Amino acid sequence: MIQPDTLFGALVDYLPKQRWFGGDEQAASGLEVVFTEALRTEWPAMLHVLVRVPDHGSNSTYQVVLGLRPSDDHEAFLEGKGEAVLGVIDTDLGPAMVYDAPIDPELALYLLAKAAPDEHAERPRLMGVDQSNTSVVYDERLILKLFRRVHQGPNPDVEVPQALAAAGFGAVPAPVGVWDGGGGHLAVVTEFLAGATDGFQLALTSLRDLYDARVEPADAGGDFGPDAYRLGGITAQMHLALAEAFGVTPADTKAWADDMLTQLARTPNVTTQAIAQVYDRLRTVDAGPAIRVHGDFHLGQVMRTDAGWYVLDFEGEPTKPLDERRRPSSALRDVAGMLRSFHYAAEVGLREYGGSEPVLHALAVAWEEHNREEFLQGYLAVDGVGALLPASERDRFLVLAAFELDKAVYEVAYEASHRPEWVGIPLSAVQRIIEETAREQRTP
Repeated sequence: MIQPDTLFGALVDYLPKQRWFGGDEQAASGLEVVFTEALRTEWPAMLHVLVRVPDHGSNSTYQVVLGLRPSDDHEAFLEGKGEAVLGVIDTDLGPAMVYDAPIDPELALYLLAKAAPDEHAERPRLMGVDQSNTSVVYDERLILKLFRRVHQGPNPDVEVPQALAAAGFGAVPAPVGVWDGGGGHLAVVTEFLAGATDGFQLALTSLRDLYDARVEPADAGGDFGPDAYRLGGITAQMHLALAEAFGVTPADTKAWADDMLTQLARTPNVTTQAIAQVYDRLRTVDAGPAIRVHGDFHLGQVMRTDAGWYVLDFEGEPTKPLDERRRPSSALRDVAGMLRSFHYAAEVGLREYGGSEPVLHALAVAWEEHNREEFLQGYLAVDGVGALLPASERDRFLVLAAFELDKAVYEVAYEASHRPEWVGIPLSAVQRIIEETAREQRTP
């Protein structure tokens, strides 16, 4: 449909402009087109492409689905979407405007038919918030997620929700259909949570109310505590369902500590010796069992509806290899991720509010502590979840601290690369956790 050399040149220019592409111009210049298939051969045409890109000594495979329309067409959906357009390219059908297919309403419906052939929809709507994939909502009832980085084997964002639903865990959107190809998952369709609000936005609303009222967090009209408590309960139920669906294995604290040290070694601006001491202590504790976990659990991955909390996005941290993301870990890893998210929400809320007064900083700390406690109480109140945790309080404290610290170190690296003005948020957490673990070690 498009000559290989022409397609190569167009993709080299196109990929670095995409938020879901993990490389840069240099990486894109080394791409290899490994698969092409014409999904539609009449206007509007559609071409499915897989490209392999060098990535830190290995390779990553990305999925591109291209739409093609006659070059003299002037479609309204292309307006304001220059980053999604590859330009006018010579094709077997003649000169064509080539673009990212999900932005085309007609082709978006065709993608839905590929992934969920039994579903009918009329009104597709492209979502613009996902940085690692592309999502389209249909009739405010279904949502298709097109995976951009694809792998051999099951994608966790298909595998885990299907297993949780089969285990009776109702707080995941119901899976509706899957598009398979090339030995892996290409897209998934699930129920769309119409009217839902993500947890991070709810937290920011609570914080704005608190900073206005300047009272104790539990006394503010927008107290997030009850939601944090219920979210803790949902998290514990999720972990019990994951243990049922995927089984329980012995903890491998040595491997966990090694992974943490590997990340630490490539992170600037942190006190490596003090952090490494915490990780080394992790090797010595009874960490309890290991289970399949969410892997990237934070307030932005949960949605609040009138019916309660739902959990989304089980892919894990997209920068990590697939086998590492599917590896069993401690349930406290997810708990640590959510606790770090409370800290982030408080700090981001403070920056958005524009407050520098000491009283506002004190309220931010109080909000975080209040909701940490509510979340943990809700988590531990669920029958049976204690069996997934370290038996002793001291070991539980240390495992949780190690995973919180690891998450904060990851955040330091991310902020240093993307938002250096925010790097102080995770750095302050790193220092706090180091000090807390040192005090705990001195306690008889």
